[in-house]
Amino acid sequence: MAGGRAGAGPVTRRLKTGSAASGARTRTGSAARARARLVLIGPGFSYLVVLLVLPLALVIGYTAFRRGRFGGIAYEDGVTGDNFARIADPLYAGVLTDSLRIAGITTVLALALGYPTAYAITRLTARWRTVALVLVVLPFWTNFLVRTYAWIVLLSGEGVVNRALTGVGVTDRPLRLLYTEGAVVVGLLYAYLPLMVLPLYAAIERVDRRLLEASADLGARPVRTFCRVTLPLTLPGVLTGCVFVFVPSLGNFVVPELLGGGRTVMVGNLIRDQFLTARDWPFGSVLALALMAFLVLLLMAQAWAGHRTGSRP
Repeated sequence: MAGGRAGAGPVTRRLKTGSAASGARTRTGSAARARARLVLIGPGFSYLVVLLVLPLALVIGYTAFRRGRFGGIAYEDGVTGDNFARIADPLYAGVLTDSLRIAGITTVLALALGYPTAYAITRLTARWRTVALVLVVLPFWTNFLVRTYAWIVLLSGEGVVNRALTGVGVTDRPLRLLYTEGAVVVGLLYAYLPLMVLPLYAAIERVDRRLLEASADLGARPVRTFCRVTLPLTLPGVLTGCVFVFVPSLGNFVVPELLGGGRTVMVGNLIRDQFLTARDWPFGSVLALALMAFLVLLLMAQAWAGHRTGSRP
């Protein structure tokens, strides 16, 4: 017994030593993995902090101050909440209403054009499908301002569209197409239509063709099959495409400025004017923060609706 206990001492010490070494190696490995993760996420995290978190913190901080006499921020006047009360002004409420209406019209038209386009692309062969997708994203290879200026040339009084209309006898004089709300909608639709087509294509492509065949075998007409099978299964893509078009359309200020001629004022134009023209940084920050809050709520609603539609049997 004594010999057994005496022999167990070195064995126990070796086991403890091995366990300690194993624990040290585990801690060393965990530290190495943590350093590797830090190296990988460090650049992206730094990018977000510098270009997103800090500017957002500045915007939130500016909302609590007043405009200076010559613009900027008047820190010496103390903190105020008057900037938030100004949002209820009918003038700014009208701009928000117009922006929502124009962005909504653009989204509906993009869905009406994008869904048939995406559906037709999914019915092409693999070779021509690739060609069609390249053509869809081809406008993004050109500068956004260049594409917008191209529409000025097309819609002007002596532009291609008016010449074509007068040439075929539709009208005897050039129509006023440029610097109108319709021109703004056309510009936004052209700019963001690919953002509707691509998620719709991805959603339609994932639909199992056997479900469509089963619906046809059970006697359903193509329209009924689309309404009862295809559309419900592609609703997540529809919601994603609508958000992708609605959000940038709501905050765009280049297209209303160039194609609307300054007559169509949207939220993006109002925010830009507050910062660059009126130099009212506090109220511009309030408008920007309100727009971001609205868009976050919209994205949350889209995520909830997508989860609800995606969880259906």
